[in-house]
Amino acid sequence: MAGEQRGNAVERELEIARKGLVRNILRWVPEVGMMNPSVLAGVGLIRSDEATTSCISSVYEPSLGFIVQGEKSLQLGDKEITYGPLNYLASSVHLPVSARVVKALPEQPYLAVKLVVEPKEVTDLILELGEQTPALEADFHCPEVNCGLCMAQMDIGLLNAVIRLLNLLDSPTDVPVLAPLARKEILYRVLMGEMGARIRKFAVADSQANRISRVIALLKDHFAEPLRIRELADRANMSESSLYHSFKQITRMSPLQFQKKLRLHEARRLMLSEGLEAASASYRVGYESPSHFSREYSRMFGAPPRADVNKLRGEQRVPA
Repeated sequence: MAGEQRGNAVERELEIARKGLVRNILRWVPEVGMMNPSVLAGVGLIRSDEATTSCISSVYEPSLGFIVQGEKSLQLGDKEITYGPLNYLASSVHLPVSARVVKALPEQPYLAVKLVVEPKEVTDLILELGEQTPALEADFHCPEVNCGLCMAQMDIGLLNAVIRLLNLLDSPTDVPVLAPLARKEILYRVLMGEMGARIRKFAVADSQANRISRVIALLKDHFAEPLRIRELADRANMSESSLYHSFKQITRMSPLQFQKKLRLHEARRLMLSEGLEAASASYRVGYESPSHFSREYSRMFGAPPRADVNKLRGEQRVPA
């Protein structure tokens, strides 16, 4: 009975804190869209007043995403994750994903907080903590030990740490001193929580996960070049079969599929922001045939390049 009462008290405390954060985010983001406050580098607030019928494709960078209100569904390769209030998502590497808001209303918008994480921040904190980070548990939302994108539940300590960071929006003069401390507390609580052991695997130099993260960085920087698995395996000091297996565990797709998604995302950006024609964008990202590019683009984004870009220019998109 006493345990149940404590559990109910914790739930009430979480809900009170969450509702307070909802009110503040609505004040900080009075209209739909994403705000990336200049005073809080690497922090984004996301709001959507309605569910989206189609998926929005993007490339997630290493980051933490905290859901405050509403629900979102995310597709990574063959893996689907649906997450809602007080869930948080950790992306340990760059990953091409598709996402859509599945629960949002004008009176109860979808609200989320994104915190971009520099790998060095994580590595430095892991070194400082030593062996204090928890051991890996077998029972977890993500069945693959090395999965690059996983979900967990926020506790009151983590939620309050996020609130403390965001409250600095109302006191920008405190940001230079307090923001680094608030960021460190958030990372500390994540590393000490149920996801800590998995995130640590990507920071340990000799781990398979860390080797694949280096391969992903190479692909991200050189996606327009021909894919040579043998060279990637040599750079990671792995066999080709081990590279392929581990890469698919982390990204839920093959290296070729991963490269294709990066190419198509970059081509879309070039057409949208730099005004390139589809053929020019296709050559820029490594395609030899514009018609082949157009077919793959249509399969991924649901429309030919010109139609898709025109649609994007004519509507406001909610960031994935």
